[in-house]
Amino acid sequence: MLFELFVTFLMIGLVSFGGGYAMIPVIQEQVVERHGWMEAQQFSDVIAVAGMSPGPIATNIAIFIGYEQHGLIGALVAMFGTILPSLVLILGLGMLFYKISEHPLVKSSFYGLRSVVTGLIFYTAIMFAGNNGMLSSFSWFTWSQILIFAGSLVAFLVFRKHPVTVIAISGLVGIALYG
Repeated sequence: MLFELFVTFLMIGLVSFGGGYAMIPVIQEQVVERHGWMEAQQFSDVIAVAGMSPGPIATNIAIFIGYEQHGLIGALVAMFGTILPSLVLILGLGMLFYKISEHPLVKSSFYGLRSVVTGLIFYTAIMFAGNNGMLSSFSWFTWSQILIFAGSLVAFLVFRKHPVTVIAISGLVGIALYG
């Protein structure tokens, strides 16, 4: 099990580009659909907790899943599997990129990569909303979640509030509405 956990997160780390949120669909495919280590709702809960925890979200997700599957050693194995490819690749690519960063083909390729990463993040947001019942029906529960989402978005975009403040207020609103 530990070897499978390590290899799974090693492969996720090798094939996932664009940061933690862009990795979530790949992690979900492996953890929920392929291995069946978690249900979709439980995975959504892990995303929520990992997103609020300090550190990279993909690494936090790996740690949660590893811990769920095999305790502390599982958490460490999943974490190392996730970060090892990035560590090796970033060291090598950093040296190479420093030498070729001004080449026109390199600059052009990043426009395509930015677009696909944006698409992956948007897909993750829709998947997360769907797994949490926000897209299933138009009940009071759904509308209240949409209002919390909209209020959070306004707090970020219009009032430039710090994420910790918005998370705390959203949690308090959740307690008031659902507690």
